[in-house]
Amino acid sequence: MPRRLLQRYLPHPETLRRQRSLRFMSHLIGNPSLWMLSRRSVANAFFVGLFCALLPIPFQMAVAALGAWGLRANLPLAVGLVWITNPLTMPLIFYGNYRLGAWLLDLPVRAAPDRLSTEWVAEQMLDILPALAAGSLLAALLAGLAGSLFIRLAWRWQVARSWKRRAARRRDYRLGNRL
Repeated sequence: MPRRLLQRYLPHPETLRRQRSLRFMSHLIGNPSLWMLSRRSVANAFFVGLFCALLPIPFQMAVAALGAWGLRANLPLAVGLVWITNPLTMPLIFYGNYRLGAWLLDLPVRAAPDRLSTEWVAEQMLDILPALAAGSLLAALLAGLAGSLFIRLAWRWQVARSWKRRAARRRDYRLGNRL
């Protein structure tokens, strides 16, 4: 896996520990297992980050950080992946989750009004909530498992490819020395 590429873009734990707003968590941020880039920690980070991103809950980043701590996942990746659901993508993703939940629970899908407003959402929330929750949980679980599986397979493929390249270089070197 492109470990150097990931390390280039991930923040250093010491810079986060020095930030005034994060000092209360310095003992957690300083845990080296939360900053490792191994196959398992990155795959777990993808699971936690994608899972939390697709849940319609407040404080997704805090939940992802706690999940990363619990699963010994890479903290910055898990928290960063939560931003898949940003203010631009959130309505589309959660509407898709609602449609999935309505299909799962065999409920009729409510039509969106011509002009979407917070009042309309507040009025419809009791009717929408069961389908949204069911669809979000299923989508989050599937996305987390798919992301984790993809990372594990891609990491294995990269390692196998690297080993084959090294073996070919050694073989070419030995053949070159014999001639």
